[in-house]
Amino acid sequence: MDIENKQQMRIVLYTLLSKVPQGCLVTYGQLAQMAGYPGLARWVGRVLSQLPDDTQLPWHRVVAAGGRLSLPPNSRAGDEQRQRLHLEGILIEQDRVKLANYQWQPDTVSQ
Repeated sequence: MDIENKQQMRIVLYTLLSKVPQGCLVTYGQLAQMAGYPGLARWVGRVLSQLPDDTQLPWHRVVAAGGRLSLPPNSRAGDEQRQRLHLEGILIEQDRVKLANYQWQPDTVSQ
């Protein structure tokens, strides 16, 4: 895959991520599926890990399958994610969230 295609994939991913509403979550796999890249959940995680520190994208609203928080507690990014989710009213128990309560299920994703 060439650089231009990879950049286009990132743009699609960033656009979808920007639409995740406050208080809602998506999984890495769900975001990959919505972007048209099923099976690329790990790629989504890798791309998000490369976002600049001052990004305005709501990266903290992306969790692993089953609602698991994949960023380790007591790490800068992990602590920031937990704090941001808490401020949005998302309850975290044993490093998990109940996706049934918070998972974003858009009827349609508009550009």
